[in-house]
Amino acid sequence: MTEARPLSAKQLAVIDDLFEGKEDAEILKKHNISRKLYDEWLADEGFNDHLNRRVVWKYRRCELMLAHSARKAVCSLMKMTESEQAETARKACVDIITMRANLLAGTRSSGMPEKSIDNPALLPESQPFSPETAGKLLAVLAAEKTISTA
Repeated sequence: MTEARPLSAKQLAVIDDLFEGKEDAEILKKHNISRKLYDEWLADEGFNDHLNRRVVWKYRRCELMLAHSARKAVCSLMKMTESEQAETARKACVDIITMRANLLAGTRSSGMPEKSIDNPALLPESQPFSPETAGKLLAVLAAEKTISTA
């Protein structure tokens, strides 16, 4: 396998513009690049490897932001389960159940490879359910089971 040559400053600038959401035509014009050269870059393994690493890093950053905010989101959902509005409480219960199921299944929305969580000690701490919240969660589960069997 041959060693990949480093990307030029112009190639790196084009990749930066791609991540800023600029359109291809705008990028080509800005950097005075022909469509043919751009297509060659897109077919180049080194260019694609760099682009893919940037994509993976952007997804990783999103995962870190989600992980940082997860506890606050769960606490907000827990408060919503006690809402006077039945539909709000029901949706919050369903969201909590779905989140827990996704954690246990190792599902990720980022498109990154899935990993099973085999060690429950690695799961985020959760507050115990109040009897009222537990009852609401069970009622939602029972209602969904009734709907799915009908």
